[in-house]
Amino acid sequence: MKILVVDDMPLMRHVLINMLRRLEYNDITEATDGSQAFDLLEKQHFDLVITDLHMPKMDGKCLLNHIRETPSLKSMPVLMVTCEDSKQTVNDMISAKVNGFIIKPFCLNTLQKQLIRIVKPDK
Repeated sequence: MKILVVDDMPLMRHVLINMLRRLEYNDITEATDGSQAFDLLEKQHFDLVITDLHMPKMDGKCLLNHIRETPSLKSMPVLMVTCEDSKQTVNDMISAKVNGFIIKPFCLNTLQKQLIRIVKPDK
């Protein structure tokens, strides 16, 4: 499974990538914001996008909207990661057709449960 991890904070990308590797997901590409991520999505095939919500240039919601509006990408599973847990934000992401939502801080078990729910045990 090829995963694109999108976060403007290098430490958060590092933490996520290490968690994914512990779960035996090793085909991982990084992007620093939604704009860079969308460029990568147009050039390469990915099976899953894990993105932060708040980023400069293009945030996670804009990235999600671009993915859903692009015919070749619209069925791409997207897992949103954020420290924001307001009901309105969660509802906005559900309306934008996000596949999963994780509130920071989170543990390996939380990530694993979301991955199993979103992508099934396909690895």
